[in-house]
Amino acid sequence: MDGKLRNMTALYLLHGDEILFLYRQGSRVVGDSYVGAAGGHFEKDELNDAKACVLRELREEIGLTEADLRDLRLRYVTLRLKNREIRQNYYFFAYLDDPEKIRQSNEGRLRWVPYAEAMSLTMPLSARFMMQHFLQEGKNNSNLYGGITEENGITFHILQEF
Repeated sequence: MDGKLRNMTALYLLHGDEILFLYRQGSRVVGDSYVGAAGGHFEKDELNDAKACVLRELREEIGLTEADLRDLRLRYVTLRLKNREIRQNYYFFAYLDDPEKIRQSNEGRLRWVPYAEAMSLTMPLSARFMMQHFLQEGKNNSNLYGGITEENGITFHILQEF
């Protein structure tokens, strides 16, 4: 291991009992899969500010700003070793009160998916384990969770300041 890092954010928008996903095709990092509605790699000036990264991606990819969202929160941070790099994912969630503001994305096809159908989608491994936890537990609280991705899952822990 040579210490290479890949820092990424993802934003999942919620409305009623649905989550907005983006279907990406041909991505060299996530392949053909469903990911958060907006997100991507950190710019150099964002390395210490995951929220700045996710808001930039939201603006660039969907044309929305933080003012369009309600209760934007970092909810999950995961680590995974893949292709000789440590991938750090910062997963944000927010409510979108007016889904009519969503038109399209320049990154792929957007799709509102009912909670009950979300786990049937093809997702990157860390995102799948995160989403499974969110649907079972995370959607019922406002905790920040951290976990290390393993082949068969992630054991999440509540991150607390002390």
